[in-house]
Amino acid sequence: MSWMKWLPWRYLVKRMAHRHGFLDPIALLGKLHSFAQPSEVGEPIELLRAGVVFHARGLINSRVIQHNLDWVWPYWVERQFDPEDIAFIPRAFSITHINLSNRNWTAIGQPDLDELPIVDPRGLLTVLYDGWSLDGWLLADDGRCLLPSRCKSSRQWQELEDSPCVVTESVMDGIKLTSRARVVVEDGQPVCQLVLQGEADVSGSLVLSLRPANPEGVAFIHRVSLSEKRDAWQVEDKQSVFFSQPAKSHHVSDYLQGDVHIHLADKADQTAGVCDVGMVTAAALFPVTPGKTTELMVTVPLTKGAITRAQPDTWQKALEGHARLECPDDTWQFLYDAAIRSLVLHSPEDVYPGPYTYKRFWFRDAAFIIHALLCAGMTDRAERALEQFPARQLKNGYFRSQEGEWDANGEVLWILQRFQAITDRKLPIDWFEPVSKGAHWIQKKRLSDTLDKPHAGLLPAGFSAEHLGPNDYYYWDDFWGIAGLKAASELLERDDRKASDMFAAGAREFTQAVDRSLSSCERRLKRPGMPASPYRRLDAGAIGSLAMGYPTQLCQPDDPRLLDCVEFLLDNCFVKGAFYQDMIHSGLNAYLTLHVAQVLLRAGDPRYLELMDAVAALASPTGQWPEAIHPGTGGGCMGDGHHVWASAEWVLMVRNCFVREEGNRLILCAGVPERWLDQDKPIRFGPAPTSFGAISITIQPRPDAAPDVTWHGDWHVEEPAIEVRLPGRSS
Repeated sequence: MSWMKWLPWRYLVKRMAHRHGFLDPIALLGKLHSFAQPSEVGEPIELLRAGVVFHARGLINSRVIQHNLDWVWPYWVERQFDPEDIAFIPRAFSITHINLSNRNWTAIGQPDLDELPIVDPRGLLTVLYDGWSLDGWLLADDGRCLLPSRCKSSRQWQELEDSPCVVTESVMDGIKLTSRARVVVEDGQPVCQLVLQGEADVSGSLVLSLRPANPEGVAFIHRVSLSEKRDAWQVEDKQSVFFSQPAKSHHVSDYLQGDVHIHLADKADQTAGVCDVGMVTAAALFPVTPGKTTELMVTVPLTKGAITRAQPDTWQKALEGHARLECPDDTWQFLYDAAIRSLVLHSPEDVYPGPYTYKRFWFRDAAFIIHALLCAGMTDRAERALEQFPARQLKNGYFRSQEGEWDANGEVLWILQRFQAITDRKLPIDWFEPVSKGAHWIQKKRLSDTLDKPHAGLLPAGFSAEHLGPNDYYYWDDFWGIAGLKAASELLERDDRKASDMFAAGAREFTQAVDRSLSSCERRLKRPGMPASPYRRLDAGAIGSLAMGYPTQLCQPDDPRLLDCVEFLLDNCFVKGAFYQDMIHSGLNAYLTLHVAQVLLRAGDPRYLELMDAVAALASPTGQWPEAIHPGTGGGCMGDGHHVWASAEWVLMVRNCFVREEGNRLILCAGVPERWLDQDKPIRFGPAPTSFGAISITIQPRPDAAPDVTWHGDWHVEEPAIEVRLPGRSS
């Protein structure tokens, strides 16, 4: 409001800061902004808000964890706070203590169910979003206690049959604990199910522990009570946790008394606990007989009422007709199947790039995830997600998920055009206005072509993809803007030729502006590689400029600007075979590595396979990737521990290895590894939707002859030109 300008608030802030001995925050912010290009938006308020919440948790962690290291903490804490562990991080000047070394977890759930419990690398189960957790321990009567988060010998894997199930097995000195976590539907009600199995060479107790913590740190519990039948907990007077048998003994503790772990041998039995600071811990103990397996089933309802969409056979329905992979590489096979299920779990209506840290909406992530759904044949699921887009469009045409990110409109229009091409459906009439308004927004948002600056004709400086750096005139935004205008032209071609021609002309003008800007970069840098913006040197942010080649295909596969950019990245920004993003993420990125691999594959460069193998090696035992991976620990160091954009990129990479569109033709089998041909089992992929129709491909290796490649297409019109590029054969 204009009257705010008259308030001397800046003077008051400065005076208060100086009076109390603080640095002047106004001057400090001015210095901070001077490192970025002038922009109408400093940083999306949504990201600032999320960051404040994130570090508020970290501040609580700093007040609780380091002063109570005798508690049993989640796996990341046990490692990150251990001075003898490679994951150790000193804390002296860290105001907040957050998980920076092992941000790994795996979502479990049912199709179309919004609730997504997560399981950490040692089996800690966080049932409710950002809530408390359940842990299993094994206590032997001779004093040995198996605590998975501290256990040096542990295995974890994911079983994909029926409902996805995360299995964790820990062993220590003759005692063994196995946990199995999954979500099932019982009588129309989704429940999170945890099955604990304990084995010991002496008598003891299987322990179910209620923990005020999760993979991000402290998660408050103020009260818990044991039911009269001793077979359930009531947590915070609203959430029930049911046991399959009554607890033989039960203990509760609060913050002042310390972790319940130190009270497991107490003779007194407590049935309820209250803690004003929110650090209640509880333990229910069940007898273990030597040489026999003790099993406990724990169930936690996920919703209060019955649900209609999730039924016991929904996984079969959700996966019906999807593009299936059959290959001799067990790792690739598992990662593909796990990625498909990740896509299903995170698309209940909107699509989410993660079950926890990133369980919110971005147009950027959504475009890639929906593209993977489309290319994997899950068209209905993709369409349902696209239907959520118009409600997020502002009156001026801006598709807004985070303010100041100018790539969104282009991504929305591009994925809409991909949907129309792949499904061969006419654009619904209620989409005409959003498409037209979205394309007009791109054209109006562009800066003037007459500016005597390298950013003339580009989109304004913005925050864009947060890992590219401070506010700048990012080519990533521009390439998506051009792709969006081209997409709008194609979408409206049948029904509004005037608008179609206008947007096509706009795409050409925009392309010319970008080409002029890139030419100035080439003169300045003395090489054709594309930096992140007209004012940047070549650095890790240049990864965003690969958008020109993948996925938009705005240039030919051998464009020298694109290939030189890739060479720079490979020479300067790769660690342990994967792309290392040293800005913000400070870790190895699976999905960005695959962007480089896609450009190499399209160019016919065999190095794509090395990158795919590197990404496969970075996956967790449950088949997931965190957003960024710690080069030392191999654990997550940034973002969600189960990053669905990475899952989407694996699906898209495998799909393009078998089939991809290139102009008016299909390229088959160009990325199928030659090593797969040294056996005699058939290799299959499909049915895979393309812009020409769906195709199913079979490769029959032959020991003494060239492999036989066959395909069957369900074409929209007629079979397109097809080129087979399988190693050892071309046509």
